Amino acid sequence: MTKEQISDKISALQERFSELSKGRETLLREIALAEIPEMVYNSNAIENSTLSLAETEKIIHLGVVPRSLDIREVNEAQNLARITKELLDDPDRQLTVPALLARHKILLTNIRDDWAGRFRQGTEWVRVGGHIGANPDFTSGLVSELIAKYNADTASWFLDKIAWFHAEFEKIHPFNDGNGRIGRVLINWQLLNSNLPPIIIQNNNKQTEYYPLFAQYPTTLKFDGFTSLFSLLLMEALHKRIAYLEGAPLVPLPLWARNNSIHPTAAAKSAKRQSIPAFRLRGKWLIPQSYGHS
Repeated sequence: MTKEQISDKISALQERFSELSKGRETLLREIALAEIPEMVYNSNAIENSTLSLAETEKIIHLGVVPRSLDIREVNEAQNLARITKELLDDPDRQLTVPALLARHKILLTNIRDDWAGRFRQGTEWVRVGGHIGANPDFTSGLVSELIAKYNADTASWFLDKIAWFHAEFEKIHPFNDGNGRIGRVLINWQLLNSNLPPIIIQNNNKQTEYYPLFAQYPTTLKFDGFTSLFSLLLMEALHKRIAYLEGAPLVPLPLWARNNSIHPTAAAKSAKRQSIPAFRLRGKWLIPQSYGHS
């Protein structure tokens, strides 16, 4: 699909979602709360956390912490879940430097309290692979300028804005730790401010769909890859909510494919392209059972 086609499709899904959402706030909140462990698991796994999704669910939903788990990873899961839930419940999600620092402080609480809630400074340089973050003397000013530009931009398509912001934020890498996780929090912060659902960047695709975009950006300043990725994930999030709001019976994608004489591989490719209204739950694709039937 061209960018215009993607934009038109998202606009149509957004309109449908908005209409179906009226008076259904409780259901939408429950969907978002149910997603938190999956969101936390994927974001932390991208940063090489060893917690499984099942362990993350026990920690967040049940408050169960097996003694065998690394306490740092437990704190990372609990802290990120707290931030995610606070964003859902916050009636005033203004994106400001103080608000960003407050959430970063939560992220690193009981992990690195000396780094929590402040930008890098002095001799605190960071390197990610071959990329060196911005000079510590300028991180505060760079993030302030980034947020100001984002908030002032009323002309760009909202996903282009979010994609550009994410690429720039990670290029600056303003914190000693937590840049990736807080960067993904910011994506959903911005989506929620646009009355759109949060997205989940999948850990299992990070090497092919996510990390390469960061490697390319500093030398090209092209962020269209992020726009494309976020567009697909947003369509998936909208398809999920629309299915729940419509009360559609859901089936696993391979079963739907078999019932419709479609090869499972072809169905999976269509799901990833979001040319069918499929979405992932615990890493498995689901789709409304009646889709494709007149």
